[in-house]
Amino acid sequence: MSRIIHRSLRSVPAVATRAHGAYIFDAQGKQYLDACGGAAVSCLGHAHPDVLAAMHRQIDQLAYAHTSFFTSDTVEQLAEQLTRTAPGDINYAYFVSGGSEAVETALKLARQYFVEIGQPARTRFIARKQSYHGNTLGALAVGGNEWRRRQFAPLLIDVIRVSACNEYRDRRADETQQQYTQRLLSELEQAIIDAGPETIIGFCAETVVGATSGATPPTPGYLQGVRRLCDKYGILFIADEVMCGMGRTGTLHAFEQDGVVPDLVTIAKGLGGGYQPIGAVLASEKIVSALQAGSGLFQHGHTYICHATAAAAALAVQQVIERDHLLEAVQQQGAYLHKALRDVLGELPHVGDTRGRGLFAGVELVRDKATKTPFDPAMKLHAAIKANCMARGLLVYPMGGTLDGQYGDHILIAPPFIVTPQQLDFVVDTLNTVIREETGKL
Repeated sequence: MSRIIHRSLRSVPAVATRAHGAYIFDAQGKQYLDACGGAAVSCLGHAHPDVLAAMHRQIDQLAYAHTSFFTSDTVEQLAEQLTRTAPGDINYAYFVSGGSEAVETALKLARQYFVEIGQPARTRFIARKQSYHGNTLGALAVGGNEWRRRQFAPLLIDVIRVSACNEYRDRRADETQQQYTQRLLSELEQAIIDAGPETIIGFCAETVVGATSGATPPTPGYLQGVRRLCDKYGILFIADEVMCGMGRTGTLHAFEQDGVVPDLVTIAKGLGGGYQPIGAVLASEKIVSALQAGSGLFQHGHTYICHATAAAAALAVQQVIERDHLLEAVQQQGAYLHKALRDVLGELPHVGDTRGRGLFAGVELVRDKATKTPFDPAMKLHAAIKANCMARGLLVYPMGGTLDGQYGDHILIAPPFIVTPQQLDFVVDTLNTVIREETGKL
């Protein structure tokens, strides 16, 4: 009997005993292809020798020192690495222990920025439906995942909510892609006007929406329009790239493909590749310079911010990605994956859409392809697919509630950047078999 409060309180998960490359092994020696990286975390796969060596070196020298007394060379080097490779004037980094902490930090940093520049009336955020920004109370408040929010709603701050950018689900038959994009931007601008621009801190959005709707990218021009509206009304643009960032989509930052530079960026999963818990907020020059000119401090902090061992792992991960040209590998293998998904799964009667960028892919399942009608959530199709895939030695990340937190099923695929075409073939072929089997039972 386990004394851990597991995700399910009615069962204990399989015991993982070792991992190497793209594979995890359980206590019975069974091998699983980790095609989701847990939750888009393990970007280099498992047991990469360069990362392990960097962690050992750091522990031998300095595992941890509290930031009220010290900084460390490794943390400073990681900040230099991340700001050197970031576009625009993203010149500063703040290191935390994960994605939810990163979002929480970004919200507080954005609020303090306006206090420092003499605009304390700005107290509200705008975010989108069917988004996910983390599980701490501030992050849960800006998130639009209704299932995760529901029982905690009385504890959450009020957030202005606008439509998601989901062309497959929401673009009307009589609209062009450009007209659909403009409709979303008009909705956002009207929400800003209705609330009062002088009351709004920032607009928070995932560049490519991850777990809640399954690797849903923005339409062309959408984020550029968001950036223009934020500039027009003096609002900060906060890009949540906890899941989709750090190379997952084929560029280090997903927003690079949209031709924008946010004011604040949250990163985590692919930052440290799962080797240590770490997340970060990347901040533009104007944010930090305002604090420097004002109070001279950021009124925030956690015990484990700027943790030296976590920074050593993340620095090694980022150096390997750069040295081994793994962004190019993501682009190449991503193109292979998306073509296979379209060619093989796209023909299935219950696959409504395949989408994503790079090695970040989603497959949406529907009962009726023509009407896009979802399956009955009581059937728990996503859970059945996860279990069937796992039985066959494949780890993918299916979720329910794709449409509104209750209806809809999708599968998220996020393999390591070192994945091979043969491994991707196994992913697609296994999904083909499993989807056929599970939908055939319904």
